[in-house]
Amino acid sequence: MSKAMEKTELSERLNWRIVSWLLVGMGALVFVGANVHLVHVATGSQPECVDHLKAEGSDGTYRAAASAC
Repeated sequence: MSKAMEKTELSERLNWRIVSWLLVGMGALVFVGANVHLVHVATGSQPECVDHLKAEGSDGTYRAAASAC
């Protein structure tokens, strides 16, 4: 095998290794960013108080356990 072929093979392996690590890094950044966004939305949003359709003591099944209003 000539030195030119060895150099080409080494360069191809290094290129694929770099591309692989870049893809892994980008995937990790997307994963971390999605989780940060999820935590931000979960802690930053507070639903407004809404009237409940079912009154306490009625036989309806859809009612909040405890009203925050």
